[in-house]
Amino acid sequence: MDRYKEIADLHKAKENRIYNSFVSFICGGVMGFLAELIIECLMNWFKLSRTDSSIYMIVIFIFISCLFTSLGFFDKLVTKFKCGLIIPITGFAHSVMSSSLDAKNEGLIYGIGSNMFKLAGSVIVYGVVSAFILGLIRYLIGGV
Repeated sequence: MDRYKEIADLHKAKENRIYNSFVSFICGGVMGFLAELIIECLMNWFKLSRTDSSIYMIVIFIFISCLFTSLGFFDKLVTKFKCGLIIPITGFAHSVMSSSLDAKNEGLIYGIGSNMFKLAGSVIVYGVVSAFILGLIRYLIGGV
């Protein structure tokens, strides 16, 4: 078993972390720029408030990531742009959509409904639990 691990380690692709960090940073910046551009366009063209424009921008990003996932090239984009593309809300939408697509042949209830949050469920659970704990700590310290 140790010999197999040695051989596998020799042939494993080397990861360039500095390059990946740079690409993720640039991609995250571009995502932020596009988000701000969408917000400004919605505010100017449709005379929406900044809050409403932000909500529509999030919906647009979720729709685009779900569309790209269903068309089959979101994963290819992630391999090129790394975490800069998967960390924002687009990554969460991708995980829900890909789980749904994987289970669509099993039907609406036993397939899509029961498998939709297979990947994203843990994110929701730990997000709610950590928010509760931090809220409890803030309340005990004296903040409201």
